[in-house]
Amino acid sequence: MSRGAFSAIGVAVTLSIALTGCSSSSGPAAPAATTGAAGGTLVVGVTSDPDTLFPWKATQFQAVNVLQNIYGTLTEFDKDLNVVPGLAESWKTAKDGDSLTLTLRQGVTFGDGSAFDSKDVKHSLDAIMDEDTAAVAAASLSSVESVEAPDPHTVVLKLSGPDAALPANLATVNMAMLSSDDTEEKLNTAPNGTGPFTLRKRVASQSITLGRNAKYWGSEKPKLDGVEFRVIPDESAIVSAMQSGNVQLAVFNDPLVAQTAQGGSITVAKTPQLSYHALQLNTRRGDLDDLNVRLAIQCAVDRKQVLDTAALSEGEVTGPITAPAFKSNPQQRPCPARDLTKAADYLQKAGKPNGVAIKTIVSQGEYATSVNEAQNLKAQLAEAKIDLQLEVLESGAFVDRWVAGDFDAAVALNGGRPDPDGMYGRYFTSDGNLNKVAGYSSPELDKLFAEGKATTDQAARKAIYDKVSAELENNAAWIWLFTSYTYTGTAAQVTGFVPMVSGSLQYLRTTTLG
Repeated sequence: MSRGAFSAIGVAVTLSIALTGCSSSSGPAAPAATTGAAGGTLVVGVTSDPDTLFPWKATQFQAVNVLQNIYGTLTEFDKDLNVVPGLAESWKTAKDGDSLTLTLRQGVTFGDGSAFDSKDVKHSLDAIMDEDTAAVAAASLSSVESVEAPDPHTVVLKLSGPDAALPANLATVNMAMLSSDDTEEKLNTAPNGTGPFTLRKRVASQSITLGRNAKYWGSEKPKLDGVEFRVIPDESAIVSAMQSGNVQLAVFNDPLVAQTAQGGSITVAKTPQLSYHALQLNTRRGDLDDLNVRLAIQCAVDRKQVLDTAALSEGEVTGPITAPAFKSNPQQRPCPARDLTKAADYLQKAGKPNGVAIKTIVSQGEYATSVNEAQNLKAQLAEAKIDLQLEVLESGAFVDRWVAGDFDAAVALNGGRPDPDGMYGRYFTSDGNLNKVAGYSSPELDKLFAEGKATTDQAARKAIYDKVSAELENNAAWIWLFTSYTYTGTAAQVTGFVPMVSGSLQYLRTTTLG
């Protein structure tokens, strides 16, 4: 669920993906010391209930935000998206790139009190790679041929070749380390992780409450007694709850709502995001298997108009890759500006001069701008004789259809990542585990993604992913629209929370409630 170099909006993000030795006794760099008091339960307003509590299958934003506070990963990102130690206190890549050796922290325990060691890492990675698990990040381990655990505190990943993206790919909650004694069925009701919080209580469709993990391994223990994620389906209603003192923190997607929240005892921080808004096209269904139909859609959309209409111009038009070090140039695409004449020409070439109808799913509830985006796209495409037939779904139903690839088109907000391989390798490679969601692959993309993983030189990798971006745009695999912001509202007594461009809520661990 992530946005670009952001130079146009004045944000500099430093990206460092370590491929050789890296060690530390702590995880992500914490923010400056805060003055808030320890203790208390922070209430976070959210618009939807998590659709799963199993981290290897979590794609919904709310599920990810909850689970990243319960589970730990081998590596982590700090506030600047540098890859830093997590459950692995150091790692080293062999000179020939055929292995990655990780040294694990000692003294780490799961929420149930059991010890974390290399057996759990081997179990977790082997299970993620097992096709039967249906883990959403399985493709991120495509270079891993085997996992060895020579002693309780060492894990060796045997690789098919150099993998520049692997340290960053290990940092996502979809790569959470689970106890070898746990099962998916058990964890969907009783999560058991190594993170700063543990599950205390869940009331379906109402709230999830986490409690402080007193045995958390991090150098700085969580200060809050607990965090309650309270489900309030409408962002405006969350603002009202904040104004009345019932909610102390919320992340808004709607800039208009954020404007109403600012003031009085509420402070709103505006943060650009790696996540991107797109009209996803399933090129294997119906008229969308014709490149000319897809290019007609590409040329018929004014992306700036979608941004202006749905997000009050808060953001920027984007290409496929939003990662700061690899950002795509949205001007390098067929029809960088709307061109209805070209759209008509493409439909003529497709033998569809009278137009086409595209069934399109839309999520309602997961993010605020979805329906407005869909309606604007429908209005624009109608002028090109392209009928978007919208089906608006509740968040959980949308995710189920999305994961199954059961759609012709989908209006979606997808998370970006600091490395393009983790962002798109699982989507647009022929053996990617989310390729049925992407609806597109090609031998050329397979080759480019393989080169991107095997190349360690940053400039060379940038050139490779520029070609990936061109391949996706020239074939109109999806219609990339824009990146925008999140708006983090905090009450006066909240200190120490750091919004991230990845959308992560990991700094709840350093938050205090005065």
